[in-house]
Amino acid sequence: MNRILLASAFLLVSISAVFADETPSAQPASAVVSPVPAAVSPVPAVISPAPKAPSLKLVEPHLHIARSNIAGHARIALTFDACMGQADERILSTLVRERIPATIFVTARWLKRNPAALAVFLQNPDLFELENHGQNHIPTVDRPTLIYGIASAGSPQAVRQEVEGGAAAMVAAGIPAPHWFRGSTAKYDLSAIGEIRAMGYRIAGYSVNGDGGSLLGAVITEKRIASARDGDVVISHINQPTHAAGEGVAKALVDLKTKGTQFVRLEDVEDTGDDKTTQ
Repeated sequence: MNRILLASAFLLVSISAVFADETPSAQPASAVVSPVPAAVSPVPAVISPAPKAPSLKLVEPHLHIARSNIAGHARIALTFDACMGQADERILSTLVRERIPATIFVTARWLKRNPAALAVFLQNPDLFELENHGQNHIPTVDRPTLIYGIASAGSPQAVRQEVEGGAAAMVAAGIPAPHWFRGSTAKYDLSAIGEIRAMGYRIAGYSVNGDGGSLLGAVITEKRIASARDGDVVISHINQPTHAAGEGVAKALVDLKTKGTQFVRLEDVEDTGDDKTTQ
């Protein structure tokens, strides 16, 4: 009997020793490395290049008005942007004194800072047509980009806010609801043009850049504006009273009037804009 018990114990010890040799010791997962056969090279992962975002096409639309076709009496539309800052009295007083009509594009920001100039506009409805230049002077482009260092609206919702915010500020200031819109920098992408048109606005381009964003000198500004021809739409600025360009604008207005120019507002005449901005 004792021999049987000793044999059984010996058998159990032998089996335990075998399992201990065949079972690997526990290791952390990071320490377990599967061997790669020497004859087989690892296959590198294939990484597809990231798709390129579609390029952003910006346009700066042109606008022309119906010509007079009368020799010596060219028809011109003067348009002025009132972006931010203060009213340029050199230009405003010349327009009033000479009884020259013009279309003024105002931002909500400019309206807040210039109640006296706004009063002059409203007191002369035969001269001034007031239109929408936006809420905060943000380029109405519906994808993120920089234009002249200014961040665009960046989305369709932000484009709508810029347009609607500007219009709301105008109505709150006692101005009739606008029908024209001109965005900051006068540049757009094509989808934003469609969005603004769907809101019921015509988009005001231009054909003569009068003052280069109010950054040109007086002499060159005067020459640019005075060179306008029958059917041209001139863009200048009426919000930079310390810039030399304003002096050139005022002189050019007198030059044009002396030449027999017929001045009109955008609401008074037929027009044609490219990039589907008016059609």
